[in-house]
Amino acid sequence: MIHWNVDPEIVRIGFFSLRYYSLLFMLSFLIGIYIMRWIFKQEHKNPDDVDQLLIYTLFGTIIGARLGHCLFYDPVYYLSDPIRILKVWEGGLASHGAAIGILYAIYLYTKKHKDQAYLWLMDRVVITVALAAFFIRIGNFFNSEIIGKPTDVPWAIVFDRVDTVPRHPSQLYEAFAYFIIFIIIFYIYKKYKANLPHGLIFGIFLVGIFGFRIFVEFYKENQSAFEAGMILDMGQILSIPLVAAGFYFIFRAKKAQSPNGHK
Repeated sequence: MIHWNVDPEIVRIGFFSLRYYSLLFMLSFLIGIYIMRWIFKQEHKNPDDVDQLLIYTLFGTIIGARLGHCLFYDPVYYLSDPIRILKVWEGGLASHGAAIGILYAIYLYTKKHKDQAYLWLMDRVVITVALAAFFIRIGNFFNSEIIGKPTDVPWAIVFDRVDTVPRHPSQLYEAFAYFIIFIIIFYIYKKYKANLPHGLIFGIFLVGIFGFRIFVEFYKENQSAFEAGMILDMGQILSIPLVAAGFYFIFRAKKAQSPNGHK
């Protein structure tokens, strides 16, 4: 087994603290900007629009992730004193909330950019989101959070900052899966580009990311006490409609690609 006892802080100067999680989070957006600018140039869109798209996506991610954690995982605690919702520095972000936040933020963005259809843009944005999910789970690993259940597998990791129990490195399971999904959907995009039926990559992303999320939750500790004894935890319950939506968009895209469909 492996012992993991890395300090999540890279450096601290007074009240300022740079953490691996924050660095990886910022890195995911920087690489995402580069990829999206490249995509916009490939498809003769104004690459400067990516700067505004970044602002929408960043706010959608942070606000959605925070509200998702507060409302999905501990609504009584936060709604009893709503000011706690604003205390982001205390921790608490939910990927399902981030997904909803991004979906709505992109909708608002496309309202002001009529040349970029919603599904056209989602097919391209989720490429960067999949990569961001990889970086975020690596950040969770450095934070020794979202830990796995006890196990005796040879690759078990003891998170010394948590306890002395060998556990599944569930953060790395997710990170590896999300990186593979990024490679797959980026490959599909590069192969077909403008010939892609709208919604195909978006659908594959939803099925891949949240389908794996349903699977990996069986190897993770519960995130909230109320999940104890539940057949499916909150992460799995929230993933089911997103997977269903993914299959819908894949089917819709395939139908549009068929001889009798409309692209």
